[in-house]
Amino acid sequence: MKKFMLFIGGLVALLILLANLGPMVLLALSVWLLYICFKKFISTDSTAAKVGWVILGLIVVSITFSNIYAVLGVAAAYALYLIYKNWDTPEASVVHEIKEEDDPFTNFEKQWAELNK
Repeated sequence: MKKFMLFIGGLVALLILLANLGPMVLLALSVWLLYICFKKFISTDSTAAKVGWVILGLIVVSITFSNIYAVLGVAAAYALYLIYKNWDTPEASVVHEIKEEDDPFTNFEKQWAELNK
């Protein structure tokens, strides 16, 4: 059952990733262009050039915000990664019970009873 649920989750994540692949590329491109605009803005000394880089940066920011839903594609890629990592983990069939010796509250009760004697 675990493998089936992982398969269904992986299939859904793959479909979301494929649907958002174009916006993800545009988001990465716009973030890269925004980085270039910032570097050029910092390196220039002219006021007119700084104004030009700010205007270009605002245009690129608008492109970035129009592709912000591509973050769903990034989340789907991360989900696919987690499904891939958890594919071969064994299922836990036996519930581990807490041993009385390892329970800190039981040990506290025993020590408290010894102190009160």
